Amino acid sequence: MDRAHLLPMIPLLVLLIVAAGIDLRSRRIPNWLNLALLAAGLSQSFTALHTISPGQSTLGILAGFGLTFILFAMGALGGGDVKLLAAVGAWTGPAGVLFVFCAAGVAGLIIVVSQALWQKRLHTLIHNSTLLAINLAHLNQVGVEHAIATGKSTRSINRPLPYAVPVLLGVLTLLVWPK
Repeated sequence: MDRAHLLPMIPLLVLLIVAAGIDLRSRRIPNWLNLALLAAGLSQSFTALHTISPGQSTLGILAGFGLTFILFAMGALGGGDVKLLAAVGAWTGPAGVLFVFCAAGVAGLIIVVSQALWQKRLHTLIHNSTLLAINLAHLNQVGVEHAIATGKSTRSINRPLPYAVPVLLGVLTLLVWPK
């Protein structure tokens, strides 16, 4: 992306860096930060230097929320994580937030596997991930409540993933990805 197109994204990057720093320390993303990110993204869509149209910004919010809400309902993500991806959608639109979601998934996987290796818990991670995948594959038989309980009881790492970090990496990837 050239500098002219990167300039309007500076507030997004700054707020995501702040979110990642807070999430690393506390494993929470404050509501005020998510609201500021969302409001700034929606507002920029009405300016001359907009990255997307107001309609695309609104669709991005809905897409970011929709992509993560199921994971939240299963206990895999926190509410702040859902709000964060919705706010990113205000900046990137639905296609951009889908890209960020996928890139953040890859980055998150790398982080979690690295953390499991560091903690000598890779076998536990593989075992627990397999158990959860089997539960999800047989969701009709075991039920949603059982799958959620399995997910919550099979933590493989000591601290949950600070989701703002992979989201930041996903946005950075989006910005440098050739169009």
